[in-house]
Amino acid sequence: MHHKKQTLGEFIIENQSAFKYSSGELSSLLNSLRLAAKVVNHEVNNAGLVDIIGAVGDTNIQGEDQQKLDVYANEKFIQTLTRRNIVCGIASEEEDDFITINSQDESHQNKYVVLIDPLDGSSNIDVNVSVGTIFSIYRRISPIGTPVKLEDFLQKGSEQVAAGYIVYGTSTMLVYTAGNGVNGFTLNPAIGSFYLSHPNMQFPEYGTIYSVNEGNYIHFPQGIKNYIKYCQEEEGDRPYTSRYIGSLVSDFHRNMIKGGIYLYPQSSKNPNGKLRLLYECNPMAFLAEQANGKASDGFIRIMDIEPNELHQRVPFICGSKHMVEKAEAFMKIT
Repeated sequence: MHHKKQTLGEFIIENQSAFKYSSGELSSLLNSLRLAAKVVNHEVNNAGLVDIIGAVGDTNIQGEDQQKLDVYANEKFIQTLTRRNIVCGIASEEEDDFITINSQDESHQNKYVVLIDPLDGSSNIDVNVSVGTIFSIYRRISPIGTPVKLEDFLQKGSEQVAAGYIVYGTSTMLVYTAGNGVNGFTLNPAIGSFYLSHPNMQFPEYGTIYSVNEGNYIHFPQGIKNYIKYCQEEEGDRPYTSRYIGSLVSDFHRNMIKGGIYLYPQSSKNPNGKLRLLYECNPMAFLAEQANGKASDGFIRIMDIEPNELHQRVPFICGSKHMVEKAEAFMKIT
């Protein structure tokens, strides 16, 4: 029998009882992310019609200041989350410092902080490659009734209560977990609603795709070089297919659906890797583990890393479980 596809709003309400804290707040929080995503999506999709790469500081023909899309996305997400009065703080990859939000009565009663990468992969935007937003949600640890503190943001990934991404592609999808599996919702632009299109997403245990910027090969640690050679050997289902978009959200999304591994290792150019622990690696690691995958810095679980600064970078290996374990084994040998 044909039944109506569930909307994201319906899904959130139906599943809020599985969430271990007060459910209404998480629902409002996800709803405000959904709202901001729709606004940004509209702008991303109109991007081709205006001079999208208009750098910050340019003015358009009407004399209005033009904004780069990543700045726009940053503003939209911060605005939407602030207005809804449900978070006590926001940290964004685009901002040097975290933002404290007073609840309307100035009493700091809100319990959640959001960390966000408003437009990941934005260096690709002018060539029409999919970009995305990544978000990560924690419960504050400083006392309710006081302004949010840095320690509320510097929590281990294992403490996340929810995380997800929005990919603005040929179709726009919102994919998230609240610790109970991963579900994907596709935007129907005509109606403006997200519908459950990918229930219970799972990484295939074994994949045949590897995603790494091989241009940096010479700078990689020996273990990663050896793993890449292994991916290229003729043996069983190898050589693997190499697929690298350079937009983390898109690369992760494809690998989760098709089975694969994503690597952004440390290198002699970037001794700690390039991706940021709090805005990129932790949320993706939470999604990966909830989807039967694995995420590691090559040696330890990403979500066990104790963060010590807001914009901390870490090496990142993520994807189908057996592939990540194989890459880790190569790291141990060297």
